[in-house]
Amino acid sequence: SPAQKLVFNRVNGKRPPLLLQQISAPEECYTLAHEENVRFVYEAWQQVEQQLDGSRNGDSACGPVQYVEKTPNPGLKNFVPIDLEEWWAKQFLAKIENCS
Repeated sequence: SPAQKLVFNRVNGKRPPLLLQQISAPEECYTLAHEENVRFVYEAWQQVEQQLDGSRNGDSACGPVQYVEKTPNPGLKNFVPIDLEEWWAKQFLAKIENCS
């Protein structure tokens, strides 16, 4: 059977105030150029997703094409993607064990 995953639930979806103060980083400043770049990329990606959905439904004859590899790389045959949530949980537990 697969290993059980650790799940950390916050009380009422919020962090305790004391913990929040310790973890919070200094406030980041974003320039207008940064915000403009983020907006541009976001809007462009939304367009691509809409066009992909349209082409999947047969609404459009042309548009973006989703790449699918026809001949998989044999070097990646045994590739297993990392479970990031599990990795972070292990890091968290290791940090707790080292502190005690």
